[in-house]
Amino acid sequence: MPGRRLGRAGWVLGIVFASSLLWLLPGVPGPASAADPAFGTPTASAEYGKGVTFEQPFTPTSEVKRVEVLVTTPGTVGPFVSSVKPPSCCQPTTLTFDLLDADEHLVPNTRFTAQWRVTDADGTVRLGEPTSVLYKDTRFDWKTVAGPVVRVHWYDGPTDFGKRALDIGEKGIDDAAKLLGVTETEPVDFYIYSDEKAFYDALGPGTRENVGGEAHADIRTMFALIKPDEIDATWVSTVVPHELTHLVFDTAVKNPYHFPPRWLNEGLAVYLSEGYTDSWRSAVEDAIRGDGIIPLDGLTAQFPTTRDQFFLAYGESVSAVDYLVRTFGRDALVKLVRSYADGVTDDEAFTAGIGQDVATFQTGWLHDLGAKTPAAVGPRPGPVGPLPSGWSGAPDQPTAPLPGPTAPGTPSSAPSPPSSGDQVGLGLLVVVAVVLVVLGVALVRRRRSKTTPGSGDQP
Repeated sequence: MPGRRLGRAGWVLGIVFASSLLWLLPGVPGPASAADPAFGTPTASAEYGKGVTFEQPFTPTSEVKRVEVLVTTPGTVGPFVSSVKPPSCCQPTTLTFDLLDADEHLVPNTRFTAQWRVTDADGTVRLGEPTSVLYKDTRFDWKTVAGPVVRVHWYDGPTDFGKRALDIGEKGIDDAAKLLGVTETEPVDFYIYSDEKAFYDALGPGTRENVGGEAHADIRTMFALIKPDEIDATWVSTVVPHELTHLVFDTAVKNPYHFPPRWLNEGLAVYLSEGYTDSWRSAVEDAIRGDGIIPLDGLTAQFPTTRDQFFLAYGESVSAVDYLVRTFGRDALVKLVRSYADGVTDDEAFTAGIGQDVATFQTGWLHDLGAKTPAAVGPRPGPVGPLPSGWSGAPDQPTAPLPGPTAPGTPSSAPSPPSSGDQVGLGLLVVVAVVLVVLGVALVRRRRSKTTPGSGDQP
């Protein structure tokens, strides 16, 4: 991968160099300086439950063609760009943009940064100074206690409650970091809610009802629903390390190209926080008896939403990680996970870590479980409907499904290339067609030569 990155860097440098030369051509407007006097000092404000507002004092010195605000949040590859109505020339004005929570849920503890971009009618681009604001849950009077990495915020319960949560959080971070060989230096914020409604309101309307904790790697923040009298419950010592493991996993694999499959992420979190317990093992064994095992490539993105399938997905994930560690060792698991930091594909990461691609790994895992290879499923034609009375023709055949991805070894419905016999037949048809066209042209010319008077003919 270092070679690939060097190639990309070369392209980028080439583009930058070419762009710098472009501004030297006559008639091509150059970019405005960073300290463009047309811009005043920008401001940003946030109100929980409503949204974020950005304002930019601006004095247009010529006709403005376009005004845009570029908004970024942690972890994004590029900014979100939104257009704002251009002002008239040439009076001072204030450009305003509202990012509303009602339009798109804003997660607390997210920092939003905005920069204004103005394009004049002659093509000159002006950039204002960036400004940022932290969107916070201001409904509560938060208490805070901090450790080397984790900062616990809570509003209900004594100081001992916060310290106990901090101990659990620091241990979860430390265990995952030691396993994956990473060093966590940036703080992790851990917000604890004791009220269910407030907790789900903070996470947003799409949060599942069975969620007791959730980690957001982009903002390095974890949210949990824990009442003061539950801090020593067994599930707390499981949920907190589980979610914090996701943050360490993100540190280990972070790259802008490809994220590992979800089953590996969730499986590792379950493996470290509780292991392949009897309850998870029972869920997997029940699926094996009912031929209901989900293939690993079906667990790369979102997990199923029904209760039984949801828990089966977690059970299979930790089962696969348990098999990986038993068969190849922890060092191989770590090497596999760390390979993703180079932006490689799943097969490349698995080959680097354990010497097998994903399909081969899945075959071994299924064999270890004593499970059958799951049958490929997908779109299938519906049954033929009833025929009208008096119908004498053959019933209409159902429409064939569109070509799509198929399991290895499964025939594809996509059209196959013509055989050699088909190609020979097609060539003969082309030759015959050309001969007929030539003969037709010759016949027409012959007839014209007989009927058209020559230079010596008299009328």
